[in-house]
Amino acid sequence: MKFIDTVRDPWRTITGEDGPMVTLTPAPNSLLTLAQWHGVRNTWPAGMTVGVQFPNDADIEDLADDLPRLALVVLHFPKWVDGRAYSQARLLRSRYRYAGEVRATGEVVVDMMPLLQRTGFDAVVLRADQSIEIAERALNFFPGHYQADVHEHRPLFKRPAGEETTNREFNQAGSAI
Repeated sequence: MKFIDTVRDPWRTITGEDGPMVTLTPAPNSLLTLAQWHGVRNTWPAGMTVGVQFPNDADIEDLADDLPRLALVVLHFPKWVDGRAYSQARLLRSRYRYAGEVRATGEVVVDMMPLLQRTGFDAVVLRADQSIEIAERALNFFPGHYQADVHEHRPLFKRPAGEETTNREFNQAGSAI
């Protein structure tokens, strides 16, 4: 899991005096709202890195055709108890085979780390009062899981004996999807 320092993050949102719908000049590592992306996707230069901030109340299927062009999809947790972004991440990874970065923002707390990882997030912006060190430890709270997830598609009872992969082994091997 990658922990994002917003000060050093190369991704930049585009806003202006006219709000988020200001005329966009394509630039690498632009992080656009969904409305901005819909306004420029037909003219956005091929190969120029772009990311989209996707609202958690929208249908991820609406982004499916654009996924090959997106390097980053940011999913928002307006409250830590609102789990819709988990479902969106799972769909991105499992149904649409999205291989770019899936980032969690908003009310992201340490307790969410294991489920964020299991549903396909590979980067997070923690809430300001949360500790990266504790979040890293939280990724190893559970040695394994019975249920399938985006990394292991078979539930425990369908895996051959001795093939259980633990979170610790996964993290040491690397969390890239």
